[in-house]
Amino acid sequence: MATKKKDVKKTKEVKEEVVNVEQLQEKNSLLSIIELIAIIAFVIVVLVFFKGTTIYNIVVLLLMLSLLIFVHELGHFIMAKKFGVHVYEFAIGMGPLVFSFRRKNDPTLYSLRALPIGGFNSIAGESYEDDDKIPKDKLMCNKPKWQRLLILVAGVTMNFLTALIILFVIGLTGASDQTSKIYSVTPDSPAAKAGIVTGDRITKLNGHNIDTWYYLQVVSLLKNDSNTYTYEIEHANGVRDTYEIVPLECIQDKDGNLYYITEEDTKEKIIEEHNLKQGEYEESKIIGIQGDTEVKHGIINALKYMHSRFWTIVRSMFLIIGSLFTHKLSLDALSGPVGMYTVVEQVTKVGFISLLYLTAYLSINLGVMNILPFPAFDGGHVFFILIEYITGKKVNEKFEAICHTIGFILIFALMLVVLYNDIIKLIG
Repeated sequence: MATKKKDVKKTKEVKEEVVNVEQLQEKNSLLSIIELIAIIAFVIVVLVFFKGTTIYNIVVLLLMLSLLIFVHELGHFIMAKKFGVHVYEFAIGMGPLVFSFRRKNDPTLYSLRALPIGGFNSIAGESYEDDDKIPKDKLMCNKPKWQRLLILVAGVTMNFLTALIILFVIGLTGASDQTSKIYSVTPDSPAAKAGIVTGDRITKLNGHNIDTWYYLQVVSLLKNDSNTYTYEIEHANGVRDTYEIVPLECIQDKDGNLYYITEEDTKEKIIEEHNLKQGEYEESKIIGIQGDTEVKHGIINALKYMHSRFWTIVRSMFLIIGSLFTHKLSLDALSGPVGMYTVVEQVTKVGFISLLYLTAYLSINLGVMNILPFPAFDGGHVFFILIEYITGKKVNEKFEAICHTIGFILIFALMLVVLYNDIIKLIG
């Protein structure tokens, strides 16, 4: 009898504990919902009433990055579910849980998090068997190699698709991806004195093949110790000539006025005479050639713009990455959070289309960086699977884990260096 009373008492205590836990969960969920509503309201207020301010630019940057991270994770999620891999959770946002649910016959927890910043998905057995409770055939590491490859590259693919869609939309509004044809030459400029004329087409610059004006600008930024630019020019009659041109160095103020630097008018003298302060002027080099500025409309032109600009940006990014290793480009040229904020600040002043373009650019950037065969990136995981294809056996789990850890540390260190350079440039 006493035992029965004890059992009843214990059962009552357990029920009370369950009720307390449920009440705590409801309380936390309510707080998270309130937090989410407050954050969304804050974002809306900032976007509507604080345009052009620092907080506006920060919110815009976070929203852009959130979108790109979300679509990247969505790509991994879709392919993982396609191949029957167990996904613990697919979340929209980060931070505290607001609410979640499970679909019928679907073990994945679909959740909404309080901070509307990107998202994530947790996949079982991404690199090795890490959960005894999940059937082995549901672990990603036990799936066929081709399926693991597709899951890994799905995030990059989504970033590229996002960029293509945005670029197509931009093309529909009217855009022109300039070819390398020269449409005007400034009189008495280095190009004019060399003999370059309107209608000529640039085929190479310093040994790099040129097909668009955008790629020409990227190549022009690479370090050139001799300060001599070698242009291969195709004339209207098909004849090709090579020109070695030394550009004119100049300073441009915030109003667009150009001041040429000469032996007599030095940089320091120009800055002093015109009372130019740091951040109010830019140094540049003038060759004296301009590309086509004609804006074209229509679906066909939009498709051409989308295709041309996408591949030009991809080529440019691989060129920039390669130039970092050959020291033709310094780490100072890279931008971290502070540098990205500065770009967003400038772009928001131009207009919404420019903001869309920056989103597409960053989406391609994220895709290219992630596909690099470097540990900790998606491309690093792909690299180890390719080794498995070649050798016929998996790479040692501990060795692979160490490689990814080292890769993450190196990436984090690079981010700190870039952030430091951003801050120095900002306060300098």
